[in-house]
Amino acid sequence: MEARMSLFDNAIAGKLLKHINAAGKVVADSTLPAATGELVKLRASQINGCGFCTDMHTKDALAAGEDPQRLHMVAAWREAKVFSDAERAALELAEQGTRIADAAGGVPDDVWENAAKHFDEEQLAALVATIALINLYNRFNVIVQQPAGDYQPGMFG
Repeated sequence: MEARMSLFDNAIAGKLLKHINAAGKVVADSTLPAATGELVKLRASQINGCGFCTDMHTKDALAAGEDPQRLHMVAAWREAKVFSDAERAALELAEQGTRIADAAGGVPDDVWENAAKHFDEEQLAALVATIALINLYNRFNVIVQQPAGDYQPGMFG
């Protein structure tokens, strides 16, 4: 499979991705636990059918020491015993924020309130930003049909 266009060689896409990556650095430097961020990125990528990001965030999480079983269970997190209450709240917010078009009223108040029980204001801002950014990356990759499987941890930074 070949991508419809190279996001890396295109001047406009390259400039945009540079700024989006800078926004991602702000989130990475926040107090949101990195493991939570990777779980959220993985779940949103699964929902959006983004093979490139699913591959990337699985490999990044493994390289950071994440338990492979937890990664296998992300798609079925509601039934899995391997996630903390805070991670469950983040995964629910990620799902609701990713499926925003499916929710007539947007993200439900109870989902937000549950996340707010587990994360402070800075972490909530970082969590919302993580959800927004991964959805943006997913859309770039899905639209151009970016192939998956060749990512190696650290290759972009």
